[in-house]
Amino acid sequence: MKIKDLSGQIFKKQSYLCVGLDTDIKKIPTHLLKDEDPIFSFNKSIIDSTNSLCIAYKLNTAFYESNGTKGWHSMEKTINYINQNFPEIFTIADAKRGDIGNTSRMYATTFLENLNFDSITVNPYMGSDSVKPFLQTKNKYCILLGLTSNEGAEDIQLKNTMSNSVYIEMIKSSLNWGDKTNMMYVVGATKANHIEKIRSLIPNHFILVPGVGAQGGDLDLISKLAMNKNVGIIVNSSRSIIYASNDKDFAQSAFNEAQKLQNQMSKILDSKF
Repeated sequence: MKIKDLSGQIFKKQSYLCVGLDTDIKKIPTHLLKDEDPIFSFNKSIIDSTNSLCIAYKLNTAFYESNGTKGWHSMEKTINYINQNFPEIFTIADAKRGDIGNTSRMYATTFLENLNFDSITVNPYMGSDSVKPFLQTKNKYCILLGLTSNEGAEDIQLKNTMSNSVYIEMIKSSLNWGDKTNMMYVVGATKANHIEKIRSLIPNHFILVPGVGAQGGDLDLISKLAMNKNVGIIVNSSRSIIYASNDKDFAQSAFNEAQKLQNQMSKILDSKF
């Protein structure tokens, strides 16, 4: 399997949108609860309504794992549905794993091989031996947490060493672990003032940007600061799309919200390329 052509899909769809399937059974429309697998029913409807507008889906695995074996089965059915019906779409296991080497190898086997996600988010702050096992799976991406959008990023990531912030030192070190063909970085949309510095360190890598939408990130500003010659960014929006309505029109409402972002992205792409 070849690495998916993200830039090609971006220009074809005029979109660099990732829809986050952070599916909480307590928030989905109540009429779905009578279904055999309410979470999968919800995800399938969201995917069917938005696949023409996005280039990626990101499944936050905690929302599935919290439901035990039933949730795991829902996640498996969801990733299989995307792979079988929309094979061009990039898939992200937002699992934020990272552990000693043999444990990371098992996580990589689980998500990148058995579940066949295209990528997985990884916490790199345990160092290279916790990340490299994920890079051993061919034609897959490891998406390192670079600078996250949460307030707690101030506690460690933004602390200063003798010369740089901790997150800068991590990014510099990680450049020796892989390359643009197997590594990406997470940079929160709420950390826009750091993006130019980050882009100077990783000019050719893709950046996954969460935090646009419900978290208040500015799409125009992020795009201006983070784009490279191949676009190089994937912007995730979760709650503002998938929970746009909790009624029977939820899939159409999700389409409408995704289309608003896609239209904005199309205009940005036209102005830059």
